[in-house]
Amino acid sequence: MKSARSRAAFALVGVLSAGTLAACGSSSQASDDPTGPVTIEVSIDAGLEQAAIDAFDERIAQFEKANPDIQVETKEFTWSGTTFAAELAGGTLPDVFPIPFTDGRALIEAGQIADISDLVAELPYADDFNPTIAAAGQAADGAMWAVPIAAYNQGLHYNRRLFEEAGLDPDNPPTTWDEVREAAKAIADETGQAGYAHMTQGNTGGWILTTETYALGGRMLEGEGDEVTATVDNEATTEALELLREMRWEDNSMGSSFLYDWGTINQDFAAGKIGMYVSGGANYPNLFTQNQMNPDEYGVTVLPLEGDDAGTLGGGTLAAVSSAASDAEQAAAVKWIDFYYISKLTDQEAAVAEAEVAAETDQPVGAPALPIFDRETYEEQQGWIKDLVNVPLENFAPMTDQMFDQPVIPEPAVATQDLYAALDPVVQAVLTDEDADIDALLADAQVQVQSLIDRA
Repeated sequence: MKSARSRAAFALVGVLSAGTLAACGSSSQASDDPTGPVTIEVSIDAGLEQAAIDAFDERIAQFEKANPDIQVETKEFTWSGTTFAAELAGGTLPDVFPIPFTDGRALIEAGQIADISDLVAELPYADDFNPTIAAAGQAADGAMWAVPIAAYNQGLHYNRRLFEEAGLDPDNPPTTWDEVREAAKAIADETGQAGYAHMTQGNTGGWILTTETYALGGRMLEGEGDEVTATVDNEATTEALELLREMRWEDNSMGSSFLYDWGTINQDFAAGKIGMYVSGGANYPNLFTQNQMNPDEYGVTVLPLEGDDAGTLGGGTLAAVSSAASDAEQAAAVKWIDFYYISKLTDQEAAVAEAEVAAETDQPVGAPALPIFDRETYEEQQGWIKDLVNVPLENFAPMTDQMFDQPVIPEPAVATQDLYAALDPVVQAVLTDEDADIDALLADAQVQVQSLIDRA
């Protein structure tokens, strides 16, 4: 569905798939004259509430007033691992669309997104991105083809109401994986809801299993460049799967739904059917705007880190431009990216204007997230909008008090989405077959992932 005034924001997804892709197209009909009128189509989520639509409408109006030669149209686009490759190959994506950190380099190397690096280099903050984050959108020569617009570290999301009903203290969430298991059992026993839930399909099972592996000190890959080898059958992954097996079959604390993806687990969590789950730490805006999460019930904390080299998986989202966009459309697209995604992080007037629109339409203002620049810039931006913040910051405190102190480990650098896809069935097997052989499952996955790496 497309409209000139449509729905706002996009999902901050940790797992998007590039697959085997062809160049994407653009539906805009505009002159190639960079000084003439131009129309661009931008990506937005489906299924948002009217308040979110109204907020986005207002931002478009502000942008068009400041850029009278640019008209913005919108197209609903919510990423799915099963459809993204086809949408890219079919040329049905908008001019501006989100891609994950993990897929940036592959799309750049294949020329499947526009080279907007000269335009990005002219932005005043082009050299100010956190270097680790900037690398996700850069070509091998350092030119930035895609702009980082959001970053995340994984968090443990929990329902404060279910914690209280289970006799747990929502202000003191679990700090070890044993405590996660104990809390999950208490929630299941006392409330009848799933104490802990796990994504399992659309590459999300492998994504979260990798997250749990990192948190226990393991890695899915070793080496760099041409010397990368798979290590998915490591002790930490075995430990993570064994914990899931115990929670599922011994404690009966994981409910009865074992085919969750990112969208469906968000729905059930927001509906109060899940006590805890792991996902990107900046997930609150989606839970609120798309799933009507009760702010008073929401809680989030950092992941328990145990073992040598433990860390939290980090990722994020890049804004890319269609390779079929004309020069004029590319220039307009970068102006939109700057206006809508970045200016609110770097300019006080823009930050306040965006926050005012969001507050007036009852959208989240001030929900914490891992910064794409540095901590100082992030804290300065939060200070600009402090009088407009309308989220319960105290419910985020277990995360924000610790997130800058946790090591952030990038996602596997080679065959990332294929690796995640190969691990989905492993997680599914452990949760659906009481006699699943974890060692055998990981041995098979090890061979499969190594073959994927060898072909990458």
